[in-house]
Amino acid sequence: MFTVKLRGEPIGAPWDAMDSDGDDWEFTSAAKDSPEQLYAFWDGAVERSRARLGAALADGGLDQLVHVSWPDGRHASLRRLVCDLIEEYGRHTGHADLLREAVDGLPVTDEGRRGPAGRRARTGIRDR
Repeated sequence: MFTVKLRGEPIGAPWDAMDSDGDDWEFTSAAKDSPEQLYAFWDGAVERSRARLGAALADGGLDQLVHVSWPDGRHASLRRLVCDLIEEYGRHTGHADLLREAVDGLPVTDEGRRGPAGRRARTGIRDR
């Protein structure tokens, strides 16, 4: 969201170095990564996104136009990009909850979800 769609810049590391050949890349790319590596990817992506969003907010606020555009040439606003990110994150979090519940049989509770013992998110997001 805050690289390609915001500024039209290349995706960058570590994603640009990953082999994206094949139709199922999104579903197989992490198959050989350890949980620690996956958390490192996540933490790094959140840190980079926060830095890019913070810079964009300081440089024009939520109503500025971003790189991504509709087929008719109109550009979206940063506000739209942030709303799209919230919606996308919520959808995929729900998908992850369904998959996790199918594996361990424990329903999602208002108290949250558990994660690996001792894992503390560096990004400020509570443990799952």
